[in-house]
Amino acid sequence: MFLPLGDEPNPHSVPVATYALIGANVAVFLFLTLPFSAFQPDLDDPLLAQYVQVLVDQLNERVALVDVVQRVTAYDLVVFSYGFRPAAPDLTALFTSMFLHAGLMHLAGNMLFLWIYGNNVEHRLGPVRFLIAYLATGVVATLFHTVLDADSALPVVGASGAISGVLGFYFIWFPKNRVRLWVMLFPFFMNVITAPARLVLGMYLILDNLFPFILNRGLEGGGVAYGAHIGGFLGGLGYAWWADRRKMTVPPKEYRPVPSVDEPLTSSTAAIDTLVAGGQFDEAARLYFRLNSERTRRVLTPSHSIAFGTWFANHAHPDAALTVFQRHLRDYPLGPFVAEAHVGAGLVQLHALGQPTAAYQHLVQVFDLDPKPQTERLARQALADISARQ
Repeated sequence: MFLPLGDEPNPHSVPVATYALIGANVAVFLFLTLPFSAFQPDLDDPLLAQYVQVLVDQLNERVALVDVVQRVTAYDLVVFSYGFRPAAPDLTALFTSMFLHAGLMHLAGNMLFLWIYGNNVEHRLGPVRFLIAYLATGVVATLFHTVLDADSALPVVGASGAISGVLGFYFIWFPKNRVRLWVMLFPFFMNVITAPARLVLGMYLILDNLFPFILNRGLEGGGVAYGAHIGGFLGGLGYAWWADRRKMTVPPKEYRPVPSVDEPLTSSTAAIDTLVAGGQFDEAARLYFRLNSERTRRVLTPSHSIAFGTWFANHAHPDAALTVFQRHLRDYPLGPFVAEAHVGAGLVQLHALGQPTAAYQHLVQVFDLDPKPQTERLARQALADISARQ
């Protein structure tokens, strides 16, 4: 058994949207799930007959009809009405199903994951975009499950698909974070350990969802919508990848609008490196951001690329600086000045953009790159700053 307990580092801000989602899910459980689970439905309710028929068909008459009826609660009919049924898709149920849970443990597990992983993703996206992304990946998760199990008349409920989307974002954006895990392999090992976030989330995707999905494919019952978990995770991965790509390709606001037609490649690229070498950074910036992202590949030598990014950082252009440092890492992933590019990106994210967790992803990589003493010192100072904020 592996149970996450927390992660680090974390931003210092209050994750308003994350707490609001947790509050909404808990409120639904307290004021809807618990009271409606305490009594049986009206036997004359036509919805009861429809629900019982679905159960009987699903169980292939393996239990007596009277036993099925006796076990049904009023909350089961709420789930049947507002959970999402692939065989009878409903737009409203795509969203209401995310706030219904099968029981206390189902709710507690989902809210634990949202509490641990949601704050960093929300800080990166902002509360409104985080809420939209949460709901969107929840919809993707449910639709992915529907494609895989389109004939199912049983309702799908729970926040797991949306939270899996949050984990997909986390997997892309915060791979170097550390996750505290309570590991219980009774009686051999029981302790709290720390593991890289990407390893933990990779295990979640493969061991907890992909393998069970493959092994249980075609089997009846089970109660866990593994396909929804996988679909939500893939939705988060895809959006995070697209957002990173767009961030690197779209020029910073201060260097827009971009002309629809680039200047000739030979003149522009040659001029940019020459201008940076001569310290004419303003003119170089104007030409550099008139080229699309692909045409800036290696237009600057490694040393000039770092100097260019540093100039932007020192002249209050953090978005431009981050773009240049990230393009350096794209163009020279194993080349010179990689450690300097990671430090430059990390310092911009930490001090100018207020993204300590994003900065951490760059800074911890410096020590594997045989950095120069000055570069290592800057990285250690920045990491100490991040640690002090926890």
